[in-house]
Amino acid sequence: MESGQESDALGPNPFGYINYAPDGHVMVFVLRNDRPRPSANPPSENEKSALFDTIFAYVGTYVVEADRVVHTLTGSWNELSTGTRQTRFLSFEGDHLVYTTPETIDPMDAKLCTYKVTFERA
Repeated sequence: MESGQESDALGPNPFGYINYAPDGHVMVFVLRNDRPRPSANPPSENEKSALFDTIFAYVGTYVVEADRVVHTLTGSWNELSTGTRQTRFLSFEGDHLVYTTPETIDPMDAKLCTYKVTFERA
């Protein structure tokens, strides 16, 4: 965040996967661990908003460069991201892959931030 403060964008211990296919396609699917369960089907408008705010997902293509991977999004949970190119700087912490983004605007609260995501092999 602008202040240097750290926070968990999708709460502590989010659940998800990222899959890189040999043909150059990527799929990302991440959920907040404590997502609200709708009371009925279909969910109410408030429940739909709460579900939207607790997911991060997209598909597209990727290119690996020396210190980064670049995703070109062909579909996204948030249509403002569809068609964009997104850079993830790569590093390792022990057995974990770490992505760090350039400064960006958070789509949830419009604040300037940098994302750091730590992955472990499934």
